[in-house]
Amino acid sequence: MQCTDTIIVGGGQAGLAMSHCLARRGVDHVVLERGRIAQRWRTERWDSLRLLSPNWMSRLPGWSYHGNDPDGFMTAVEFAGYLEDYARASEAPVVEGAAVRSVRRASAGYRVETACGVWQARAVVIATGHCDRPAIPAFARRLPVAVKQITPSEYRNPAQLPWGGVLVVGASATGVQIAEEVQRSGRPVTISVGRHTRLPRRYRGKDIWCWLERIGVLDDTAESVADLRRSRGAPSFQLVGSPDRRTLDLAALHEAGVRVVGRTVGADGQVLRLQDDLTETTASAQQALERLLARIDAATGPCDSPPEPDAARHIRLAPAPASIDLKAEHIRTVIWAVGFRRDYSWLQVPVIDAAGEIIHDGGITPCPGLFVIGLRFMRRRRSNFIDGVGVDAEELAEAVVLHLAGTRLSPSMAGPRQRCLTA
Repeated sequence: MQCTDTIIVGGGQAGLAMSHCLARRGVDHVVLERGRIAQRWRTERWDSLRLLSPNWMSRLPGWSYHGNDPDGFMTAVEFAGYLEDYARASEAPVVEGAAVRSVRRASAGYRVETACGVWQARAVVIATGHCDRPAIPAFARRLPVAVKQITPSEYRNPAQLPWGGVLVVGASATGVQIAEEVQRSGRPVTISVGRHTRLPRRYRGKDIWCWLERIGVLDDTAESVADLRRSRGAPSFQLVGSPDRRTLDLAALHEAGVRVVGRTVGADGQVLRLQDDLTETTASAQQALERLLARIDAATGPCDSPPEPDAARHIRLAPAPASIDLKAEHIRTVIWAVGFRRDYSWLQVPVIDAAGEIIHDGGITPCPGLFVIGLRFMRRRRSNFIDGVGVDAEELAEAVVLHLAGTRLSPSMAGPRQRCLTA
């Protein structure tokens, strides 16, 4: 058995940021990674994927982008290399190929069993992130076996799909990007739309992320929002990080020939039932977009560019059907882009709620010495973004130091107090 003060589970951006912050404080620790550093960026991303945020926003504690394209967007492979360079520069103590099989309470803290041995630590930080396992609705099991069903983690490019129609379920960033790419391959595509968040790629001559940072949206705290649970469940922005910096939303998909329908709510054999809520959801997204742009307009100065005339264009869609007959419409593939769930089956500590999420208060769990980082809106709106994990890591590193010193923690000792104890 090997011993250390702190174990970090996960070698992605959250885990490496936490490692850097602990190292600066002289905390002995190890980062356990199931594969290689940035494993998900290497093996669970489609070929054409680029980051949604520009390169200048790939900021981590003690590390930032210094290339010649700050306004560009890294590919998944490039970002994996970016994290490898960060780990190397930080001298992060990463153990690769150490998939964690269980974490249990022990007399001196926690016992962590991995694929390559057993560790003992006084503190554990779970950094497996928000995008853990793709979510698939239970009714998907009722679809005919002849229909190919895949998730974004399995999707690589249109060539792997059988020829024929494709239904993409979900209209957040992932869903709209895959729908567009598959449509360009010549396959007829339908996208099933639920709640979504529209954003223009650029506004008033700047990337939208410049404005989100300037007006403070990304630093909204969990205390400042009216409905924290809803905010944590909000869909990701409809954006694409393409070199041409184009806006990708339902209007663009509709113009490209993608059919837009309502939310998928059930299945009866080969027939998928749709919710009659397309008008409502698109109107809600439109209103939210207009409120955001108005907030940006209020923050502009005399040197800022005027707003683009089509930044908040209204979407005009045909009446949506109540159902889709997959066989009749020659749809041979369904891509489930409906978000992610967290799998904590290996976490044998009583901190999991009825929904399978970790109970925490700003990353501090009810079990002393057990922390979590990288979850959506954990402390701030940017908590699970590449550019957001660093701020949380700095605060949680202080909490770890206090725990190791024997101080009984309250969440207020490590950053803004949260109102909700569930992820």
